[in-house]
Amino acid sequence: MSPYPESPTLNTEFFGKTLSGPFTIPSGIVTTATPIIQYVFDHMPEVGVVTTKSIGLEPRLGNREPVLSQYAPGCFVNAVGLTNPGARQAAELMAQLRVPADRFLLTSIFGGSVEEFVEVARILAPVSDGLELNLSCPHASGYGMAMGQDPELVREITAAVKAVVNIPVIPKLTPNTPDIAAIARAAVDGGADGLCAINTVGPGYTSAHGHPVLSNGSGGMSGKGVLPIGLKCVREIAAVTTVPIIGCGGASSADDVRAYLHAGASIVGIGSALIGQTTEETAAYFRTLAADLAGDGNRAESHIRYDIDMRFAPVSLVANTRVCEDICLLTFDRKINVQAGEFVFLWIPGLGEKPFSALTDDPFSLAVIDVGEFTHTLMGLPPGTAAYVRGPHGIPVAPPEGARIMAVAGGTGLAAVYQIARDFGNAEVFTGARSAGRLYFLEECRQVATVHVATDDGSAGYHGVVTELLRERLAGMPAEELEQLVFYNCGPAPMVHAAIAVQREFCRDDQIFSSIDYLTKCGVGICGACATPDGRRLCVDGPFLPAIQ
Repeated sequence: MSPYPESPTLNTEFFGKTLSGPFTIPSGIVTTATPIIQYVFDHMPEVGVVTTKSIGLEPRLGNREPVLSQYAPGCFVNAVGLTNPGARQAAELMAQLRVPADRFLLTSIFGGSVEEFVEVARILAPVSDGLELNLSCPHASGYGMAMGQDPELVREITAAVKAVVNIPVIPKLTPNTPDIAAIARAAVDGGADGLCAINTVGPGYTSAHGHPVLSNGSGGMSGKGVLPIGLKCVREIAAVTTVPIIGCGGASSADDVRAYLHAGASIVGIGSALIGQTTEETAAYFRTLAADLAGDGNRAESHIRYDIDMRFAPVSLVANTRVCEDICLLTFDRKINVQAGEFVFLWIPGLGEKPFSALTDDPFSLAVIDVGEFTHTLMGLPPGTAAYVRGPHGIPVAPPEGARIMAVAGGTGLAAVYQIARDFGNAEVFTGARSAGRLYFLEECRQVATVHVATDDGSAGYHGVVTELLRERLAGMPAEELEQLVFYNCGPAPMVHAAIAVQREFCRDDQIFSSIDYLTKCGVGICGACATPDGRRLCVDGPFLPAIQ
């Protein structure tokens, strides 16, 4: 029996649809990739309105990490930078979504001019139930708030978009204005069918160890601390308009939701409250929130992860050992607290931050492969360089008692599996590389596990790919031994998928766990950058995810 309550029916009328729930997840939070959106449609009926990330005409990479900073429990500053694939690619991806009849797909759009808003609207309206106009982002120069503080421009943009689409248009308003009611009236005068308030407050600034945390320098403030501002803004908007209002900003409990509804909201957004929650925990949270709202409860806030810690701890580089032209091992001056399967972020102020599996925890060391600007810089870092670590993040691995571990690694994936073999024992490690010169840390691995090596050119170990070597090993094992195996795969996607295919020839899916090198930005589940094809997020549901048929 589930420990969580069944979700009650909370039907909500919204622009001609009877929705299965009164909640949304605001733009830019969690539901930023189509696999995540589809998962929410399929498994979280309480989220009646699913809002996309903000989409512009052309692709944008956004800001370098860090893009999210925590200034108090449940309170955050972010500057993602309107990362998006561009309107045309987004339309192709969204066209594949299966939107249930009782849900509403609200597509958030932005532009640098009235003309850009119109063009993006034309492209995305055919795959949307409604359009949210981002007139409120406080950290992207020339976009969002820069437009949303001018009532006449808000009216003009809204009217121009309304003229070219036949679906509801919902401007999202900024709280960073002395008179949000005037902005709301202007939007309605332009034909707005509804309004959304608020976007993040600010911009605000955070620092750590004397350095600004966000690569952008400043960002929009969200979370528990902005709740009073959100409620005030919704109340002021409701006093001067009659259109439906999506209220968001700082809500995490049923009492917060009730406050938004009493202020005049029809739909309530839950955003920063979801930080740190796994996908299953998010579904359970929304079920509890709906049950609270249907009754007189206020239990949902017990699900909120106020224990998330995004502080940085200082470390100093002791040694930078070159393995080959594009791989190095970095060793730092102290131990860090990380369990097998977890990961950490390394932050170099002015350069950025990236996630890594710790090769060792005592002393802290990393295996780095040169794949971009950040890692290229790491390749040349001199001893004595000051750096900072946050984490650990992710879920530690937990093999069953008595399990026999088979770890399969490619690239720098060995860093993710070495500690598993070391801490749990009874392990075999399969590691592959193009040639012998790209292998590293083998002697240390041999001290804790049986090691199998494969190289593409035959210069060390098995001549061939590591998955062929794995197949030969499994083919020679009796059925009773195969039953005891647990696999941990880590490396590039093609290698991991090949390893899973081999393992499925001999074992069950519930014996297979894999970590693929997906892009990971925030590390706490909020930005959705690390979405997997089935809608899970590597940073909170993994990094070692169970295989799914």
